[in-house]
Amino acid sequence: MQMAPKCAETPRPRQARSEQAAERILVAAERVFAETGFSGATMAALAAAAALPTANLHYHFGTKEGLYKAVLENILRLWLEATDSIKQDAAPAEALAAYIRAKLAYSRTRPYASKVFANEILHGAVHLHSYLGQELRRKVKEKTQILEGWMQRGLMETVDPRHLFFLLWAMTQTYADFDTQIRTVLGRSALTDEDYATAESLILRLTLRGCGLAFPNPETNP
Repeated sequence: MQMAPKCAETPRPRQARSEQAAERILVAAERVFAETGFSGATMAALAAAAALPTANLHYHFGTKEGLYKAVLENILRLWLEATDSIKQDAAPAEALAAYIRAKLAYSRTRPYASKVFANEILHGAVHLHSYLGQELRRKVKEKTQILEGWMQRGLMETVDPRHLFFLLWAMTQTYADFDTQIRTVLGRSALTDEDYATAESLILRLTLRGCGLAFPNPETNP
């Protein structure tokens, strides 16, 4: 009986595997860059962390600088997407609460990416200057206009929207960037679910009350 020839692999499974490999490299690179900095990282070390051949890194990202920029732009993209809850027809308290929760969640799940970003900023954002000047500035301007609209309609207290964003970034990202300091003070080897719940509750309380907003639901009200 003649065997039917094997079907060639469809493009979708190959694409899915390629995307998975790229994501695996990014996650591994976050930790390496966070621990060694850009100058201290090597393609060999990055490949070893991802448990993939160095050729895979070159295929997906080209160079070490390309991979480094991808790590930076990836975490910034996630942070910018977190602002999607802030839209003109949203309730201010619910929108800001959703943004705060999302930012704090990224500090918990992607702490190394946040540390890489913080280190890049401390060194003058050499590799990210144009991205910050375009994407971040555009997004903050867009969301600032929404907050100003809420203020004009009397939906929240008048505050400087840009400085509100600065404060929210500081409060949420500190749990990733300075986790060692926080763990030391709390006497922990790792932050717990309770620690993050306490942080979220306090940040929400300070932010919403400072903006003259009520808590959006009973679960948020500590």
